[in-house]
Amino acid sequence: MTAPSSTRLAELLKRTGLFQDEQIKALLEKTEGGASITRRVVESGYASEEAFLEAIGKELACPFIRLNEVKIEPAVIARLPAKVVFQYNVIPLQLDNSILRVVTNDPFNSNLADALRLVSGLRIRLSLSLADDIGKAINKFYGVGADTMERLVADKGVELPPEEIMAKVDLSELDQEASIVKFVNQIIWEAYKDRATDIHFEPMADELRIRYRVDGVLHQTSMPPQLKRFQAAIVSRIKVMANMDIAEKRLPQDGRIGLGIHGEDLDIRVSTIPTVYGESVSLRLLTRKSELLGLESVGMNSRDEAIIRKLIVKPNGILLVTGPTGSGKSTTLYACLHTINSIEQRIITVEEPIEYEMAGINQIQVRPEIGLTFATGLRHILRQDPDVIMLGEIRDFETAEIAIRAALTGHLVLSTLHTNDSAGAITRLIDMGVEPFLVASSVEAIIAQRLVRILCKECKRELKPDNPVRKSIASVSQLAGAKVYGAIGCDQCRRGGYRGRIGIFENLLVTDAIRRLIVERAAANVIKQKGLEQGMQTLRDDGWVKVREGTTTIEEVLRVTEEEENG
Repeated sequence: MTAPSSTRLAELLKRTGLFQDEQIKALLEKTEGGASITRRVVESGYASEEAFLEAIGKELACPFIRLNEVKIEPAVIARLPAKVVFQYNVIPLQLDNSILRVVTNDPFNSNLADALRLVSGLRIRLSLSLADDIGKAINKFYGVGADTMERLVADKGVELPPEEIMAKVDLSELDQEASIVKFVNQIIWEAYKDRATDIHFEPMADELRIRYRVDGVLHQTSMPPQLKRFQAAIVSRIKVMANMDIAEKRLPQDGRIGLGIHGEDLDIRVSTIPTVYGESVSLRLLTRKSELLGLESVGMNSRDEAIIRKLIVKPNGILLVTGPTGSGKSTTLYACLHTINSIEQRIITVEEPIEYEMAGINQIQVRPEIGLTFATGLRHILRQDPDVIMLGEIRDFETAEIAIRAALTGHLVLSTLHTNDSAGAITRLIDMGVEPFLVASSVEAIIAQRLVRILCKECKRELKPDNPVRKSIASVSQLAGAKVYGAIGCDQCRRGGYRGRIGIFENLLVTDAIRRLIVERAAANVIKQKGLEQGMQTLRDDGWVKVREGTTTIEEVLRVTEEEENG
């Protein structure tokens, strides 16, 4: 398509009915020099991207489509190389005889049609779609970083040197365009955009699989087919970034990468382990969030939140948060600290790792390799005149004993334990060797928690009464007569139906009756039953509340509480 003259373009814009004359004049001035009109329209706030593309598409006979459920044949994908696709942000859609239908976001790019015609050898017809839709389709059908992989394959100067040479050279020196560097950065960037907490590079017999963990669930990411041959280079590049020994491939290693993305500091913890088909690399992405969640935002009901708010202003005692890895325990503790953080309080933490940096709080990073353990750190903290102490985890008798002594001598202690429910934390401490009377006199409350995924607000739908999932839990009295929603999937939630997570909680308040049971070494189920008699709500019951509220689904609550209920 030949770019229209300014007069012709002004006429086209006017016929859409979306713009005033002065707006058209402003757009034409801003788009001089080849800037995308679509982008300028959206940035100026004159019209939404979809409304503009639909209207201008009718004028240009270029149909507007959404690429959500589009299936594209491999033969069609093969007609345009990844380099061109990424450069122009287009994707081939259909091949009809000698006509290739290509989707673009910028119909007035004067070079586009000619470039595509030269590369493909076909006549070009354009369709229009949202830039974000096209970007997602490119990653889906070509793979993340496909243009970089294509360049590596085509560039004869990037033949991988022997491993002994690789161990001595920074990979950024291997080629002028730093293609491996760019590819690794693309992977991290895509993970960050998708709100991933982990990236896993997993070598298989004939592929290098890359998976992201988003909202607690793993998703495989589309990758270029040539990726396996660059496995060693990719792993070595990550090791260089993390200041790890790239010559050592037989032993597990740990490292750390510090990056800045859009003004936000990203701390990446790197772990490698040797496997049959090469080293498996895991990256944990930790963002230094400046705005922490308050207690009102983690998902507690009003009763439990009121109880916790009273406990964390006490001068002494222990508040424990329990649950498996990745259940949001640290976030809840940080929310507590955020609530009580003030100039009058001296707060010191011992953590591994430090997941959030909080102004006004003294945070200590555990370093076992030099003898700085939780117990050692805690012992020295007590000489620093703290009011509040936060321990990342109570792992052994020594740490538990010091924490309890600290609570009994006038300090508020917040910490975590790995147990399935709240009552199980009592027996875990006693099993560690702590005397029951010390547990009874120091522990004020125990919060058990899990994370459930939040239904995407854009696409969630109410389940009909005859839905199999709804019928399967008809006996649950808490859901009787309630509207129950299901996950559908849309662009906003990566087709998964969920976006974000929220906590469900079980709060065991240690009352006098509970203390007597602890001293008597009562079983965890007996303690739990007493808690229920006092008004405690189980994890699953709290989950049903969030199902009734339309926050999450029945399947999510059953998934994260199954072990707790069966245990």
